[in-house]
Amino acid sequence: MAFKKVVVVGGGVLGSQIAYQVAYKGFDVTVWLRSEGSIERAKPKFARWHETYLKDLEAAKALIGTGTKLYPRGLVDDFENLTVEKVEELKAQADQAFESLIYELDMAKAMADADLVIESLSEDPKAKIAFYQQMAPLLPEKTVIVTNSSTMVPSAFAQYTGRPEKYLALHFANEIWKNNTAEIMGHAGTEGKYYDEVVEFAGQIGMIPLKLHKEQPGYILNSLLVPFLNAGEALYANDVADPETIDLTWSLATGAPLGPFRILDIVGLETAYNIVCMDPAAKDPETTPGKIAKRLKEKIDAGKKGVCTGEGFYKYTK
Repeated sequence: MAFKKVVVVGGGVLGSQIAYQVAYKGFDVTVWLRSEGSIERAKPKFARWHETYLKDLEAAKALIGTGTKLYPRGLVDDFENLTVEKVEELKAQADQAFESLIYELDMAKAMADADLVIESLSEDPKAKIAFYQQMAPLLPEKTVIVTNSSTMVPSAFAQYTGRPEKYLALHFANEIWKNNTAEIMGHAGTEGKYYDEVVEFAGQIGMIPLKLHKEQPGYILNSLLVPFLNAGEALYANDVADPETIDLTWSLATGAPLGPFRILDIVGLETAYNIVCMDPAAKDPETTPGKIAKRLKEKIDAGKKGVCTGEGFYKYTK
């Protein structure tokens, strides 16, 4: 089945990126949100992605003919044959995506005739289970469900979806229009047909499909990234060094453009907090996970949630 109508559940940092990218590639996209307040918080994110897409596409004009690999890979499919005129067409495509997005509070209305549901809720197992149980009876028989969970495996939730054979993981990296990875991971009950449909869909929305052969918490990307971020957070939480010095050390020594705290700001501190709180040791404020959770919670309570709010460990221009 070729997916046409896509529902994205959640309008957070990554959920909003996913919805916008899917709309940019010409799919009908509905964003389901829990409240009017959630819609009001999500709309500025979509406006930011719209501006960013236009800016990055305009900048791509200067790269035409250079042979560089540093173009926005999720936005430009055929860079070798890119022209200024084609860039203008892509900018119009970005405008259309922004205008076409539908925001919906009524779950039954949002899910009606959905071909694909992309769940992008926070890393809270109880919240995900409650959502799946509420959604399951509302879905058409044809609907495939994927989770964008960054750390949890699909077998943990499959039984609650009402269609475990049509359920799997589709995990994106932040700034998906540039970092166009799509990790695809099924569980033991996922039927191959639906796995293949999701692989095809990932390519259609400008991603590089990365097929996992078995379940792995953290997938490929976060199996590598989370320990790195945890190490940086531990240095900070245990007062070894401040975030700026930790980031500078990493960048100078490895040539990497971003250190752990710049990355945490992009990921979003709420996501980082939810991940560290999955460790039972985080309940004890004297442990390193407990100290990390405390520092992150202080930032979050102060409204400093990362790039999405204009400030996290660093300040950003919105």
